[in-house]
Amino acid sequence: MSEKIIERNQEVSMEKNEKAAAVEEVDEPEINYRGIKAMPYIIGNETFEKLGAIGTLSNLLVYLTSVFNLKHITATTLINVFNGTTNFATLIGAFLCDTYFGRYKTLGFASIASFLGLLLISLTAAAKKLHPPHCGSEESHCIGPTAGQLAVLLGGFALMIIGAGGIRPCNLAFGADQFNPNTESGKRGINSFFNWYFFTITFAQMVSVTLVVYIQSDVSWSIGLAIPAIFMLVSCFLFFVGTKIYVIVKPEGSPLTSIVQVIVVAVKKRQLKLPEQPAASLFSYTPPKSINSKLSYTHQFRFLDKAAIITPEDEIKSDGTAANPWRLCSIQQVEEAKCVFRVIPIWAAAIIYHVAIIQQQQYVVFQALQSNRHLGKSSFQIPASTYTIFSMLSLTLWVPIYDRFVVPFLRRLTGKEGGITILQRIGIGFFLVIISSLIAAFIEDRRRTLALTRPTLGVHSPRGAVSSMTALWLVPQLSLAGLAEAFAAIGQVEFYYKQFPENMRSFAGSLFFCGMAASSYVNSFLLSIVHHTTEGSRSGNWLPEDLNKGRLDYFYFLITALGVLNVCYFVACAKWYRYKGEGSTAVAVEMETKKSEKAVV
Repeated sequence: MSEKIIERNQEVSMEKNEKAAAVEEVDEPEINYRGIKAMPYIIGNETFEKLGAIGTLSNLLVYLTSVFNLKHITATTLINVFNGTTNFATLIGAFLCDTYFGRYKTLGFASIASFLGLLLISLTAAAKKLHPPHCGSEESHCIGPTAGQLAVLLGGFALMIIGAGGIRPCNLAFGADQFNPNTESGKRGINSFFNWYFFTITFAQMVSVTLVVYIQSDVSWSIGLAIPAIFMLVSCFLFFVGTKIYVIVKPEGSPLTSIVQVIVVAVKKRQLKLPEQPAASLFSYTPPKSINSKLSYTHQFRFLDKAAIITPEDEIKSDGTAANPWRLCSIQQVEEAKCVFRVIPIWAAAIIYHVAIIQQQQYVVFQALQSNRHLGKSSFQIPASTYTIFSMLSLTLWVPIYDRFVVPFLRRLTGKEGGITILQRIGIGFFLVIISSLIAAFIEDRRRTLALTRPTLGVHSPRGAVSSMTALWLVPQLSLAGLAEAFAAIGQVEFYYKQFPENMRSFAGSLFFCGMAASSYVNSFLLSIVHHTTEGSRSGNWLPEDLNKGRLDYFYFLITALGVLNVCYFVACAKWYRYKGEGSTAVAVEMETKKSEKAVV
């Protein structure tokens, strides 16, 4: 008797689903995708936002210590807290966007907040009453900021956090929304958008860390900080100008609730036995106006399938939905939850990858300080922090070549729209960063040897002797690191966007930044472990203030070894992974087949 009740409930659910889908096809207006036409406004918004934000953030440590007279440890702590909070704020921004406001409203509000934050920070430099007086020749004459001055500065930081929390997770997803994902041209447009997005923001970063930073440090802080605020104002203008041609996707409520429901119901029904043909027997219902694509049944995380088992106690309403969603979930909900859980192992592998990238960005500055930075025999020295621009330059040059020449060539060979799969692209980046770390180890060994045997005569850095090795030898490792970013970083963003359910794409955008935040913590933990374990070792501390007395090359070898293990882990995860929509048989097809067989009988 109970089996007949379950079967009848299932048939009612199917009939209501089909009727709702038919109504949707009639009532749903055709979406006018503008794709390429919307790109100048969206990418322009992000480019000028980066020109503004990076132009301020990249020189913030100098500003806090030289203008606000903060101690180095205080300024460093403040910036670390600010950066960490900014990255994790993307989760809150993604939640509010996907649940309540939608990407357009969130981006508009966040852009204005970011502009106000930059404006407030620029005022702290322009108005004498908003920053402490300049220090005298003696350190004892330095006066720190008052509570009011610090409050204005922190108010600017808070507004920038709000801005970044909304812009970072939503901008990419909003740009991809402008392309039709159901057409070949739309799919290719999305792929190209991700490539050109990173190209433009990297170019913006290059301008910020060179021209804007120079104006701030060598011309005027008030002018140098006003320029980013003006850039952000242009960013707001570009975003709102394109309003009429945007495709604006409305939020559907909290997507996290659905995932929590799947977990809770699966735990409640953990004692039940799964049917032999889950795809044809579990509760099948898809909301008629959902923006999420219908997903095929997959055999991974089968424990979650129990959330869709229909029991005699479960009731189905006349519209086909479950009477109590905390007692019965649809197989569509279950598959959406699986999409999220499948991504997590790949995301974990990206954390170790980012640790290697961080090392390249941090210690290359110290290596450059203790290397010969002169151009030939001239007296001009390249600033140590400027060398990181080579990784940006590598990414900027490679992206258009990859998008315009490599992808079309690979597409003809493989038949895949992206030339290679997204996971293959990420894997190439993971492999390249291993080569970069290995080269860095050998270069550092050479730099240290020359510093100890043939130092640059008459030149001494605050940290120790300067090697006679030219700092240009650091370019290969930095170029490879930039190339790795062109594959892995862009691949990750595209992967998260495409593999998450459509109503969670802002969360997908925040996942990339949360990974970077997590890698910062892992990096700090790794540095602490290395310091404590090598202090009493025979070779001495690997990472002292004077690199010539340490073994940074050993540390790079350690990073290389971790990278190798990480690639092995990633390959195993990639083989196990199933792309969204790559399941065995679509639920709707199986249900329809079952219904047809009954009709024949």
